[in-house]
Amino acid sequence: QVQVVESGGGLVQPGGSLRLSCAASGSQVVIHAFGWYRQAPGKQREFLAGITSGRSTNYAASAKGRFTISRDNTKNTVYLQMNNLKPNDTAVYYCNAGLQYGRVLRGDFGSWGQGTQVTVSS
Repeated sequence: QVQVVESGGGLVQPGGSLRLSCAASGSQVVIHAFGWYRQAPGKQREFLAGITSGRSTNYAASAKGRFTISRDNTKNTVYLQMNNLKPNDTAVYYCNAGLQYGRVLRGDFGSWGQGTQVTVSS
């Protein structure tokens, strides 16, 4: 079973940038699809961005234009570059991975990693 470990979160001022990383393990082959998600306090987890092994991407409206998803297939690692961060971007950020891109787009996973906290505040 694929496991993921997110990293790269922290405290950043409004307008700042962060680059999150997600390393997947437990797979002997290139993982087809990755997704990034976030969950703010008191809210449901939401999809942000997805990427396939062929580097096709999809973004939620909240991420489009400010966030960029990318991946390194040699490392089964996915990244989320976040620019022009705003206070309402404060959340725990999660990634997940799977063989079916549709599941990634729906966030249809039974288990999740620990996530990485992103706090945007002055």
